[in-house]
Amino acid sequence: MSDELNALGHPKLVVKTPVPSDIDISQQIVKEVGLLPITEVGKQLGLTDEEVIPWGIAKAKVTLSAREARKDVPNGNYVVVTGINPTPLGEGKSTTTIGLAQALGAVLGKKTVACIRQPSQGPTFGIKGGAAGGGYSQVVPMEEFNLHLTGDIHAITAANNLLAAAIDTRMFHEASQSDEALFRRLCPAGKPLSPVLKRRFDKLGIDISSRSLEELTVEEKGRFARLDFDKDTITWNRVLDTCDRHLRQVEIGVGPAEKVKPRENPSQSIQHNRSAGFDITVASEVMAVLALARDLKDLREKLGAMVVGYSKAGEPITADDLGCGGALTVLMKDAIMPTLMQTVERTPVLVHAGPFANIATGNSSVVADEIALKLVGPDGFCVTEAGFGADIGMEKFFNIKCRYSGLKPKAAVIVATIRALKMHGGGPPVTAGKPLQKEYTEENVELLAKGCANLQKHIENAKKFGVNVVVGVNKFKTDTDAEIEVVKKAAMDAGAFDAVLSNHWALGGEGAADLAKAVEKACQANDESNFKFLYDLNLSIKEKMEIISKEIYGADGVDYSDLANKQIEQYEKSGFGRFPICVAKTQYSFSCDPAAKGVPTGHRITVREIRSCAGAGFVYPICGDIMTIPGLPTRPGFMDVDIDTETGDVIGLF
Repeated sequence: MSDELNALGHPKLVVKTPVPSDIDISQQIVKEVGLLPITEVGKQLGLTDEEVIPWGIAKAKVTLSAREARKDVPNGNYVVVTGINPTPLGEGKSTTTIGLAQALGAVLGKKTVACIRQPSQGPTFGIKGGAAGGGYSQVVPMEEFNLHLTGDIHAITAANNLLAAAIDTRMFHEASQSDEALFRRLCPAGKPLSPVLKRRFDKLGIDISSRSLEELTVEEKGRFARLDFDKDTITWNRVLDTCDRHLRQVEIGVGPAEKVKPRENPSQSIQHNRSAGFDITVASEVMAVLALARDLKDLREKLGAMVVGYSKAGEPITADDLGCGGALTVLMKDAIMPTLMQTVERTPVLVHAGPFANIATGNSSVVADEIALKLVGPDGFCVTEAGFGADIGMEKFFNIKCRYSGLKPKAAVIVATIRALKMHGGGPPVTAGKPLQKEYTEENVELLAKGCANLQKHIENAKKFGVNVVVGVNKFKTDTDAEIEVVKKAAMDAGAFDAVLSNHWALGGEGAADLAKAVEKACQANDESNFKFLYDLNLSIKEKMEIISKEIYGADGVDYSDLANKQIEQYEKSGFGRFPICVAKTQYSFSCDPAAKGVPTGHRITVREIRSCAGAGFVYPICGDIMTIPGLPTRPGFMDVDIDTETGDVIGLF
């Protein structure tokens, strides 16, 4: 940092050339420059001491009361950052989100908060690395950001797996016990009835306000106690926050203690086993609930309403039916609060929730955005990130997150790189861990021009929602002036509000100043009333899926497996047909084929199965070969990660 002060009154960032590694920059900022005390970051936003709960030195939880205390403050400008279909290396969308926020705050002097997702250990130790941003546009300390942070993902893992254990335990006990025995154990004499059990009585319409439990009929006791799972309908998987392909399908209940004597024939002893599987934690519905819940009460209702399977009579079975809703909420009570951190230029960041965009909602939380918009006020900016390409992350941001929050964005920033556009123009494959081929390191205007069709389709899609689109060309050192002009012209030809080169990775906020000015103008030129959704919720699941597939992916139509058709029929019968759609598909292409680059035509979207997230409030079709728990490559990123045992410093994280 220099003696000169930035627009926030802090020492200006001094950058080095060549740019050091991300972790070296983070550790230099922490050790040599010093972090702003996290309570001071809060005061910079007007937060009181009671609204900031320090969580160590570099991070803090922000209470939801911060939003309620400012409910009459007009919202700031709402800006979403998304991108084109990326290469496996990523195109710097998180880095651009942070760089833009630094430019708006530390350079232009606008009150600004960046809202980003908490990264999963899956990519952190896999291929992509962490998600703190990069270079001189990152959240610090990046080690804490990318690893345990404040434990939210661990809380989600614990909550998800408690519910999974409850499912199999309940089936185990129901297999060997009579209705009367089950009821007696669930509602023991002399023990007060817990709130979650009262909820089940209410759901079943069994009045217990004027009579004792002993007065219930045999039929009423049986309806209450026996969930009667059809185990073939169970959709709730166990989770862990690691890429582990070998857990995609497992057999559970194979131990000697998992034998049961069936109540129909107690002389027999049968193994209580079934086929199950694991998802990655960030694909859990608990994560989706966290991202969409408005407050603790809403969190409790959403967690309790999560459907885990169906009874043999076709009735949905929820977490509350299993008696889990309250316990899940207790595990998540701290996780509902967003985490406050800071960038290398001491601008504030709210980190909250971390659903993947290719298999989940792909956006940080509603509450973080709501708090940020109130803290920055009408002249400020909330810069929020939508995961992966605009065809999935941005579409879900608009159609799911904005629909539930009621918030209306004014501008969308689409991040593009010349590297990725060349790939979409027909360039050779880009593979993590392998050197880039010459097409990507040397000027090739013709290849680039062909690939710009991908960017133009994303611009066209974003404009369908009524927002102004600013293209941020994330600069790499091999990009030439001629190539940059090709991208900017293609963007403007497609109807972008502006297209700007941004060099925030190397220069911090100063490198994104032009992008920040373009975003400010785009917000001033747009009225929130222009915002619109892509589809009406009253349409059927298939009608909504058809609209997304044709309008956003450019597909000719949608094909469904027999299983998917059966599931759709069941979900619509259960009242889930009016939910928005959260498509799980590859992030690398508009189609279901990750190898189909550019703007594929003549393709169809294949839905192999569809799951309901009744608590979070959406259904998600699983398309093509997408997996809900990724695998690790031959040489995972964790091979570079270690610790300096003399200093305690983490090394090799990226």
